[in-house]
Amino acid sequence: MAERPEDLNLPNAVITRIIKEALPDGVNISKEARSAISRAASVFVLYATSCANNFAMKGKRKTLNASDVLSAMEEMEFQRFVAPLKEALEVYRREQKGKKEASEQKKKDRDKKTDSEEQDKSREEEDEDEERLDEEEQNDEEEVDN
Repeated sequence: MAERPEDLNLPNAVITRIIKEALPDGVNISKEARSAISRAASVFVLYATSCANNFAMKGKRKTLNASDVLSAMEEMEFQRFVAPLKEALEVYRREQKGKKEASEQKKKDRDKKTDSEEQDKSREEEDEDEERLDEEEQNDEEEVDN
């Protein structure tokens, strides 16, 4: 766990980016307000994590999962966030599935290419072996003729 309370705060760069994305262009925010939002966001994340952990413990698990977080949101009376969170989770899962499928396809293509190269190499070796045999037969025939 964290040794100091400041260690529990979210990174300032992340908070600043989120604030800038949420505010209209041309609106500025004081350093003091940014600090207050940062602390509030950190407290919210810690509280949500604690509530989600309670659901995981009830399920006799040590790993928090998405359903724990969604249940925690409902318990914390943030029901209006549940639907957008579910949508974001589905988008995330689709993206991960697409990445996984793309990675698997890339591996299959790489394996096909390797197999094809090995077959080509094998054919070349067979051709070389046949040429050597032909040469040996010709040499044998020449020796017999002599």
